[in-house]
Amino acid sequence: MLDVESLINPHLRAMQPYAPIAPFEILARRLGLPAESIVKLDANENPYGPPPRVREALARAETIHIYPDPDQTLLREAIASSLGLPAAHILCGAGADEIIDLVARVFVQPGDAILDLPPTFGMYRWIADITNAAYYAAPRRADFSVDVAAIQQLCARASSAGHTPKLLFIADPNNPDGSTISDETLRALLALPLVVVLDEAYVDFSAQPSRAGWVLRHTNLIVLRTFSKLAGMAGLRVGYGVFPLEVIKHLWKVKQPYTPNVAGSLGAIAALSDAAYLNQTVQALVAERERMRERLSHFEWLHVFPSQANFVLCRVDERAPLPPHPLDWPAARRLKHALEQRGVLIRYFDRDGLRDCVRISVGRPDQTDRLLATIQDVLSPTSSG
Repeated sequence: MLDVESLINPHLRAMQPYAPIAPFEILARRLGLPAESIVKLDANENPYGPPPRVREALARAETIHIYPDPDQTLLREAIASSLGLPAAHILCGAGADEIIDLVARVFVQPGDAILDLPPTFGMYRWIADITNAAYYAAPRRADFSVDVAAIQQLCARASSAGHTPKLLFIADPNNPDGSTISDETLRALLALPLVVVLDEAYVDFSAQPSRAGWVLRHTNLIVLRTFSKLAGMAGLRVGYGVFPLEVIKHLWKVKQPYTPNVAGSLGAIAALSDAAYLNQTVQALVAERERMRERLSHFEWLHVFPSQANFVLCRVDERAPLPPHPLDWPAARRLKHALEQRGVLIRYFDRDGLRDCVRISVGRPDQTDRLLATIQDVLSPTSSG
């Protein structure tokens, strides 16, 4: 009998799959809790959802039976108007994840180098594995700031090893801690002999303005954006990239013609037409982020990092008065588990640099209150907070 698995690419047989968040309905079933009782603060979704105009546009949709515009003309024009940039620099896809995949297809051959700055969004390591690229990591400092000198040395080391540096991925603000990089740092990285992919999924919640306009001046800069966070459209999967003209012409060659789909495109156009709603949502989430940070900091065993995104990262002291676990889990994982059993979902990352941390998405005020009350509920009597 043919050993079919032996025909699979060897690097794919050996790689680990990306670990996404479990679906809401499945989690509710697993916990044995009604879905409406669960507070979901584990995936950085916008709890307010999209503008009402999005739902209205979807309800009026009359072209679901027709393939989407392969050029995304109306959507790209709407994005260009919102950014103040020419539509020729914009390409849309099924979430920013598809754009990341397309960028890798265009630039990376097996053995080329992809540079990463962990801890950060796990998709960058995943795409390196998928493309069989040489993966080089310049870990962030303890405060999650970027070490430019280490990145420069890493780039040189990759070249010396015969791996051509092609892509450097930077999330700004960074996921999972919400830190940003300065203009000076970005300029230093753009001086490297590679393409800088700046992932701005959370930039709308930041005091740092978007660098999308920099693409017009830097031929080795790509900026990624998404409608998942700002517009509350994570389930519709719409994202886009802003590219130099020298690059985008090649992206069009490898992109599937019919993404994003009709519903996603209609929703994104409608969302961009309601700037007042989007701004109101951002202001509400930023205000709630700061309130949640302040309240969480009352727990002496939590170190709450500053954030410019719609989430906060907390380092959990091992002396935290949390329920024990027979597997001797770190305190951060025990906190995540204890909250989950009570219907409050936060994110724990079982990987280097984050095993003592949890990430908590910003919700509505009532969800923050539920989070805080539930933390109190799991604490031992010796706790202070």
